[in-house]
Amino acid sequence: MNSQSVAGLLGAIVASIVLVVAIAYGPIGQYGKPAKPASIQQPAPVQPAPVAPRGPVIREVPN
Repeated sequence: MNSQSVAGLLGAIVASIVLVVAIAYGPIGQYGKPAKPASIQQPAPVQPAPVAPRGPVIREVPN
């Protein structure tokens, strides 16, 4: 056996081990998994801004 055939054999063994481990841990991503229910988040209630006291309204400016 030359080095290329040994490397090919070792590569096939490593590839098969990786494939078995990938199948054992299940599918990757959403494939094969149940869909997650969409969670609707309630926005926090908006508190009104504090009302500052207003000054008098000047409608006409005297000369």
